[in-house]
Amino acid sequence: MTNTQPIAPLDPAQTAIVAVDFQHDVIGADGAFAAMFHAEVERVGVIPATVRLLRAARTTGAKIVYSRATFSRGYPELVGNIPILAHTAEYGCLVDGTPGAAVIDAVKPHDSDLVVAHHRVSCFHGTELDVVLRGAGVDTIVLAGVATNLAVESTARAGGDLGYRTLVVADACSTTTRAAHEASLESLSMLAQVVSVDQLCAALSSGLRRSGDRVAATG
Repeated sequence: MTNTQPIAPLDPAQTAIVAVDFQHDVIGADGAFAAMFHAEVERVGVIPATVRLLRAARTTGAKIVYSRATFSRGYPELVGNIPILAHTAEYGCLVDGTPGAAVIDAVKPHDSDLVVAHHRVSCFHGTELDVVLRGAGVDTIVLAGVATNLAVESTARAGGDLGYRTLVVADACSTTTRAAHEASLESLSMLAQVVSVDQLCAALSSGLRRSGDRVAATG
């Protein structure tokens, strides 16, 4: 795995975990894109890693956002200039309201979580994500999901341009091959912080303790 970078404590109140495209059609064993993504999801252990990440977020009070690639029937929102998006219509998948477009049960959203639909590669493009995060006082985003070199990388780049401190959890992401995953992380390491699940969980816990200490000191 690409070397991870040191990480300072994260204030959970200002941090959002963005879980990218954890959908049956994208990462499921029998999903439309299974031939592209499922083997690497299993090899890396993306799902159990993300379960740990979400548990830490819920325990410390960080915001959780799920971003789903999804389209209305007939694909009126789809612009097929990007090959991976054109495949969506060819495969007849990711239609909103169908089982394939739903988030997998292992990381199913809670009622308090935000679920965003994105129609382009970046989870920010044309969605309410930026407005909602800023309204919640979030200045740090943590990305996990599939695919590292597609929606995760595109969202990380957009987040950095929008002014967010951006972290990518290397062992909670994957793509079509190990080589493509590592190449994406190498590029991202110059634009964001590439960290591990262990580091991220520790940073949230440390940030929560620091926040509690500040409250106690001023109380």
